[in-house]
Amino acid sequence: MTTHFHKKPNTYVSHVQIKVSNLERSVEYYKNVIGFQVLEQTDHTAAFTTDGKTSILSIEEVKDALPLQRGQTGLYHFAILLPTRKDLGNFIQHISELNVPIGAGDHHVSEAIYLYDPDGNGIEVYADRPEEEWIWNGNTVYMTTEPVNFRSLLAKADGTWNGLPEGTVMGHIHLSVADLRKTEAFYTKALGFEVVTRYGSRALFISTGKYHHHIGLNTWESSGGSPAPENSVGLKSYTLVMDNEEKAELVKKNLKELGHVVEIFEEAPKFGGSQAFSTVDPSGIRIVFTLDGE
Repeated sequence: MTTHFHKKPNTYVSHVQIKVSNLERSVEYYKNVIGFQVLEQTDHTAAFTTDGKTSILSIEEVKDALPLQRGQTGLYHFAILLPTRKDLGNFIQHISELNVPIGAGDHHVSEAIYLYDPDGNGIEVYADRPEEEWIWNGNTVYMTTEPVNFRSLLAKADGTWNGLPEGTVMGHIHLSVADLRKTEAFYTKALGFEVVTRYGSRALFISTGKYHHHIGLNTWESSGGSPAPENSVGLKSYTLVMDNEEKAELVKKNLKELGHVVEIFEEAPKFGGSQAFSTVDPSGIRIVFTLDGE
């Protein structure tokens, strides 16, 4: 298991907040297809959990929501990390029984399944390979995209799918951005991430603590793009956990020095933790920072 990459002292994604057009439809999807439990629900929001205590994903219904458009910045996909390869095999068995269309990729560091929610928000469900099998060349990790060996994965399955298992975490987020150079400077200089892989000149992957990536960034469909309108479906925000107050103060200082607005919350977000503040990255994507986390 590689979930130590999603604990302090690393800076990691703990929670993603998505906007949807129909709450009831999305709740059914995230429960029955993806396998979440509902932790809490209101007339227009729902928070999902796998352990009955913490939420890694929440959704909010937007009235008269606009659909996603090509060329917008925002979510490429959020990625749910399962504890074991057997869990991924069970998940594949489960969605094949539902006849859900999927994509797939073997990235050498991980094996991944790709889906879209009813509003077209991208989802990855994946399992990491053991980190001793990852290939590092200095500070660069080898990643690729090959066909997934479904036979091998399904051989691990034992038919005991009861939803996402406890120990599932938000593994990473992959963002569609407008300008890769500006985005790289923001995430490395202001937030302290390290570039660990580049895919040509249009995508890069960043992490802390030598993970293969906590955040993916690409301009494949969004180069020069602008954010979706406020009343569109898509990404509302995502949360990064920082190690301690010193790190939080350093990030605030870096953001201000680079000309980014730092917003302090009057009260902590319900699923985001204490000591929270937020900013907007160069592509208009809102990031919530918190100290709460493991």
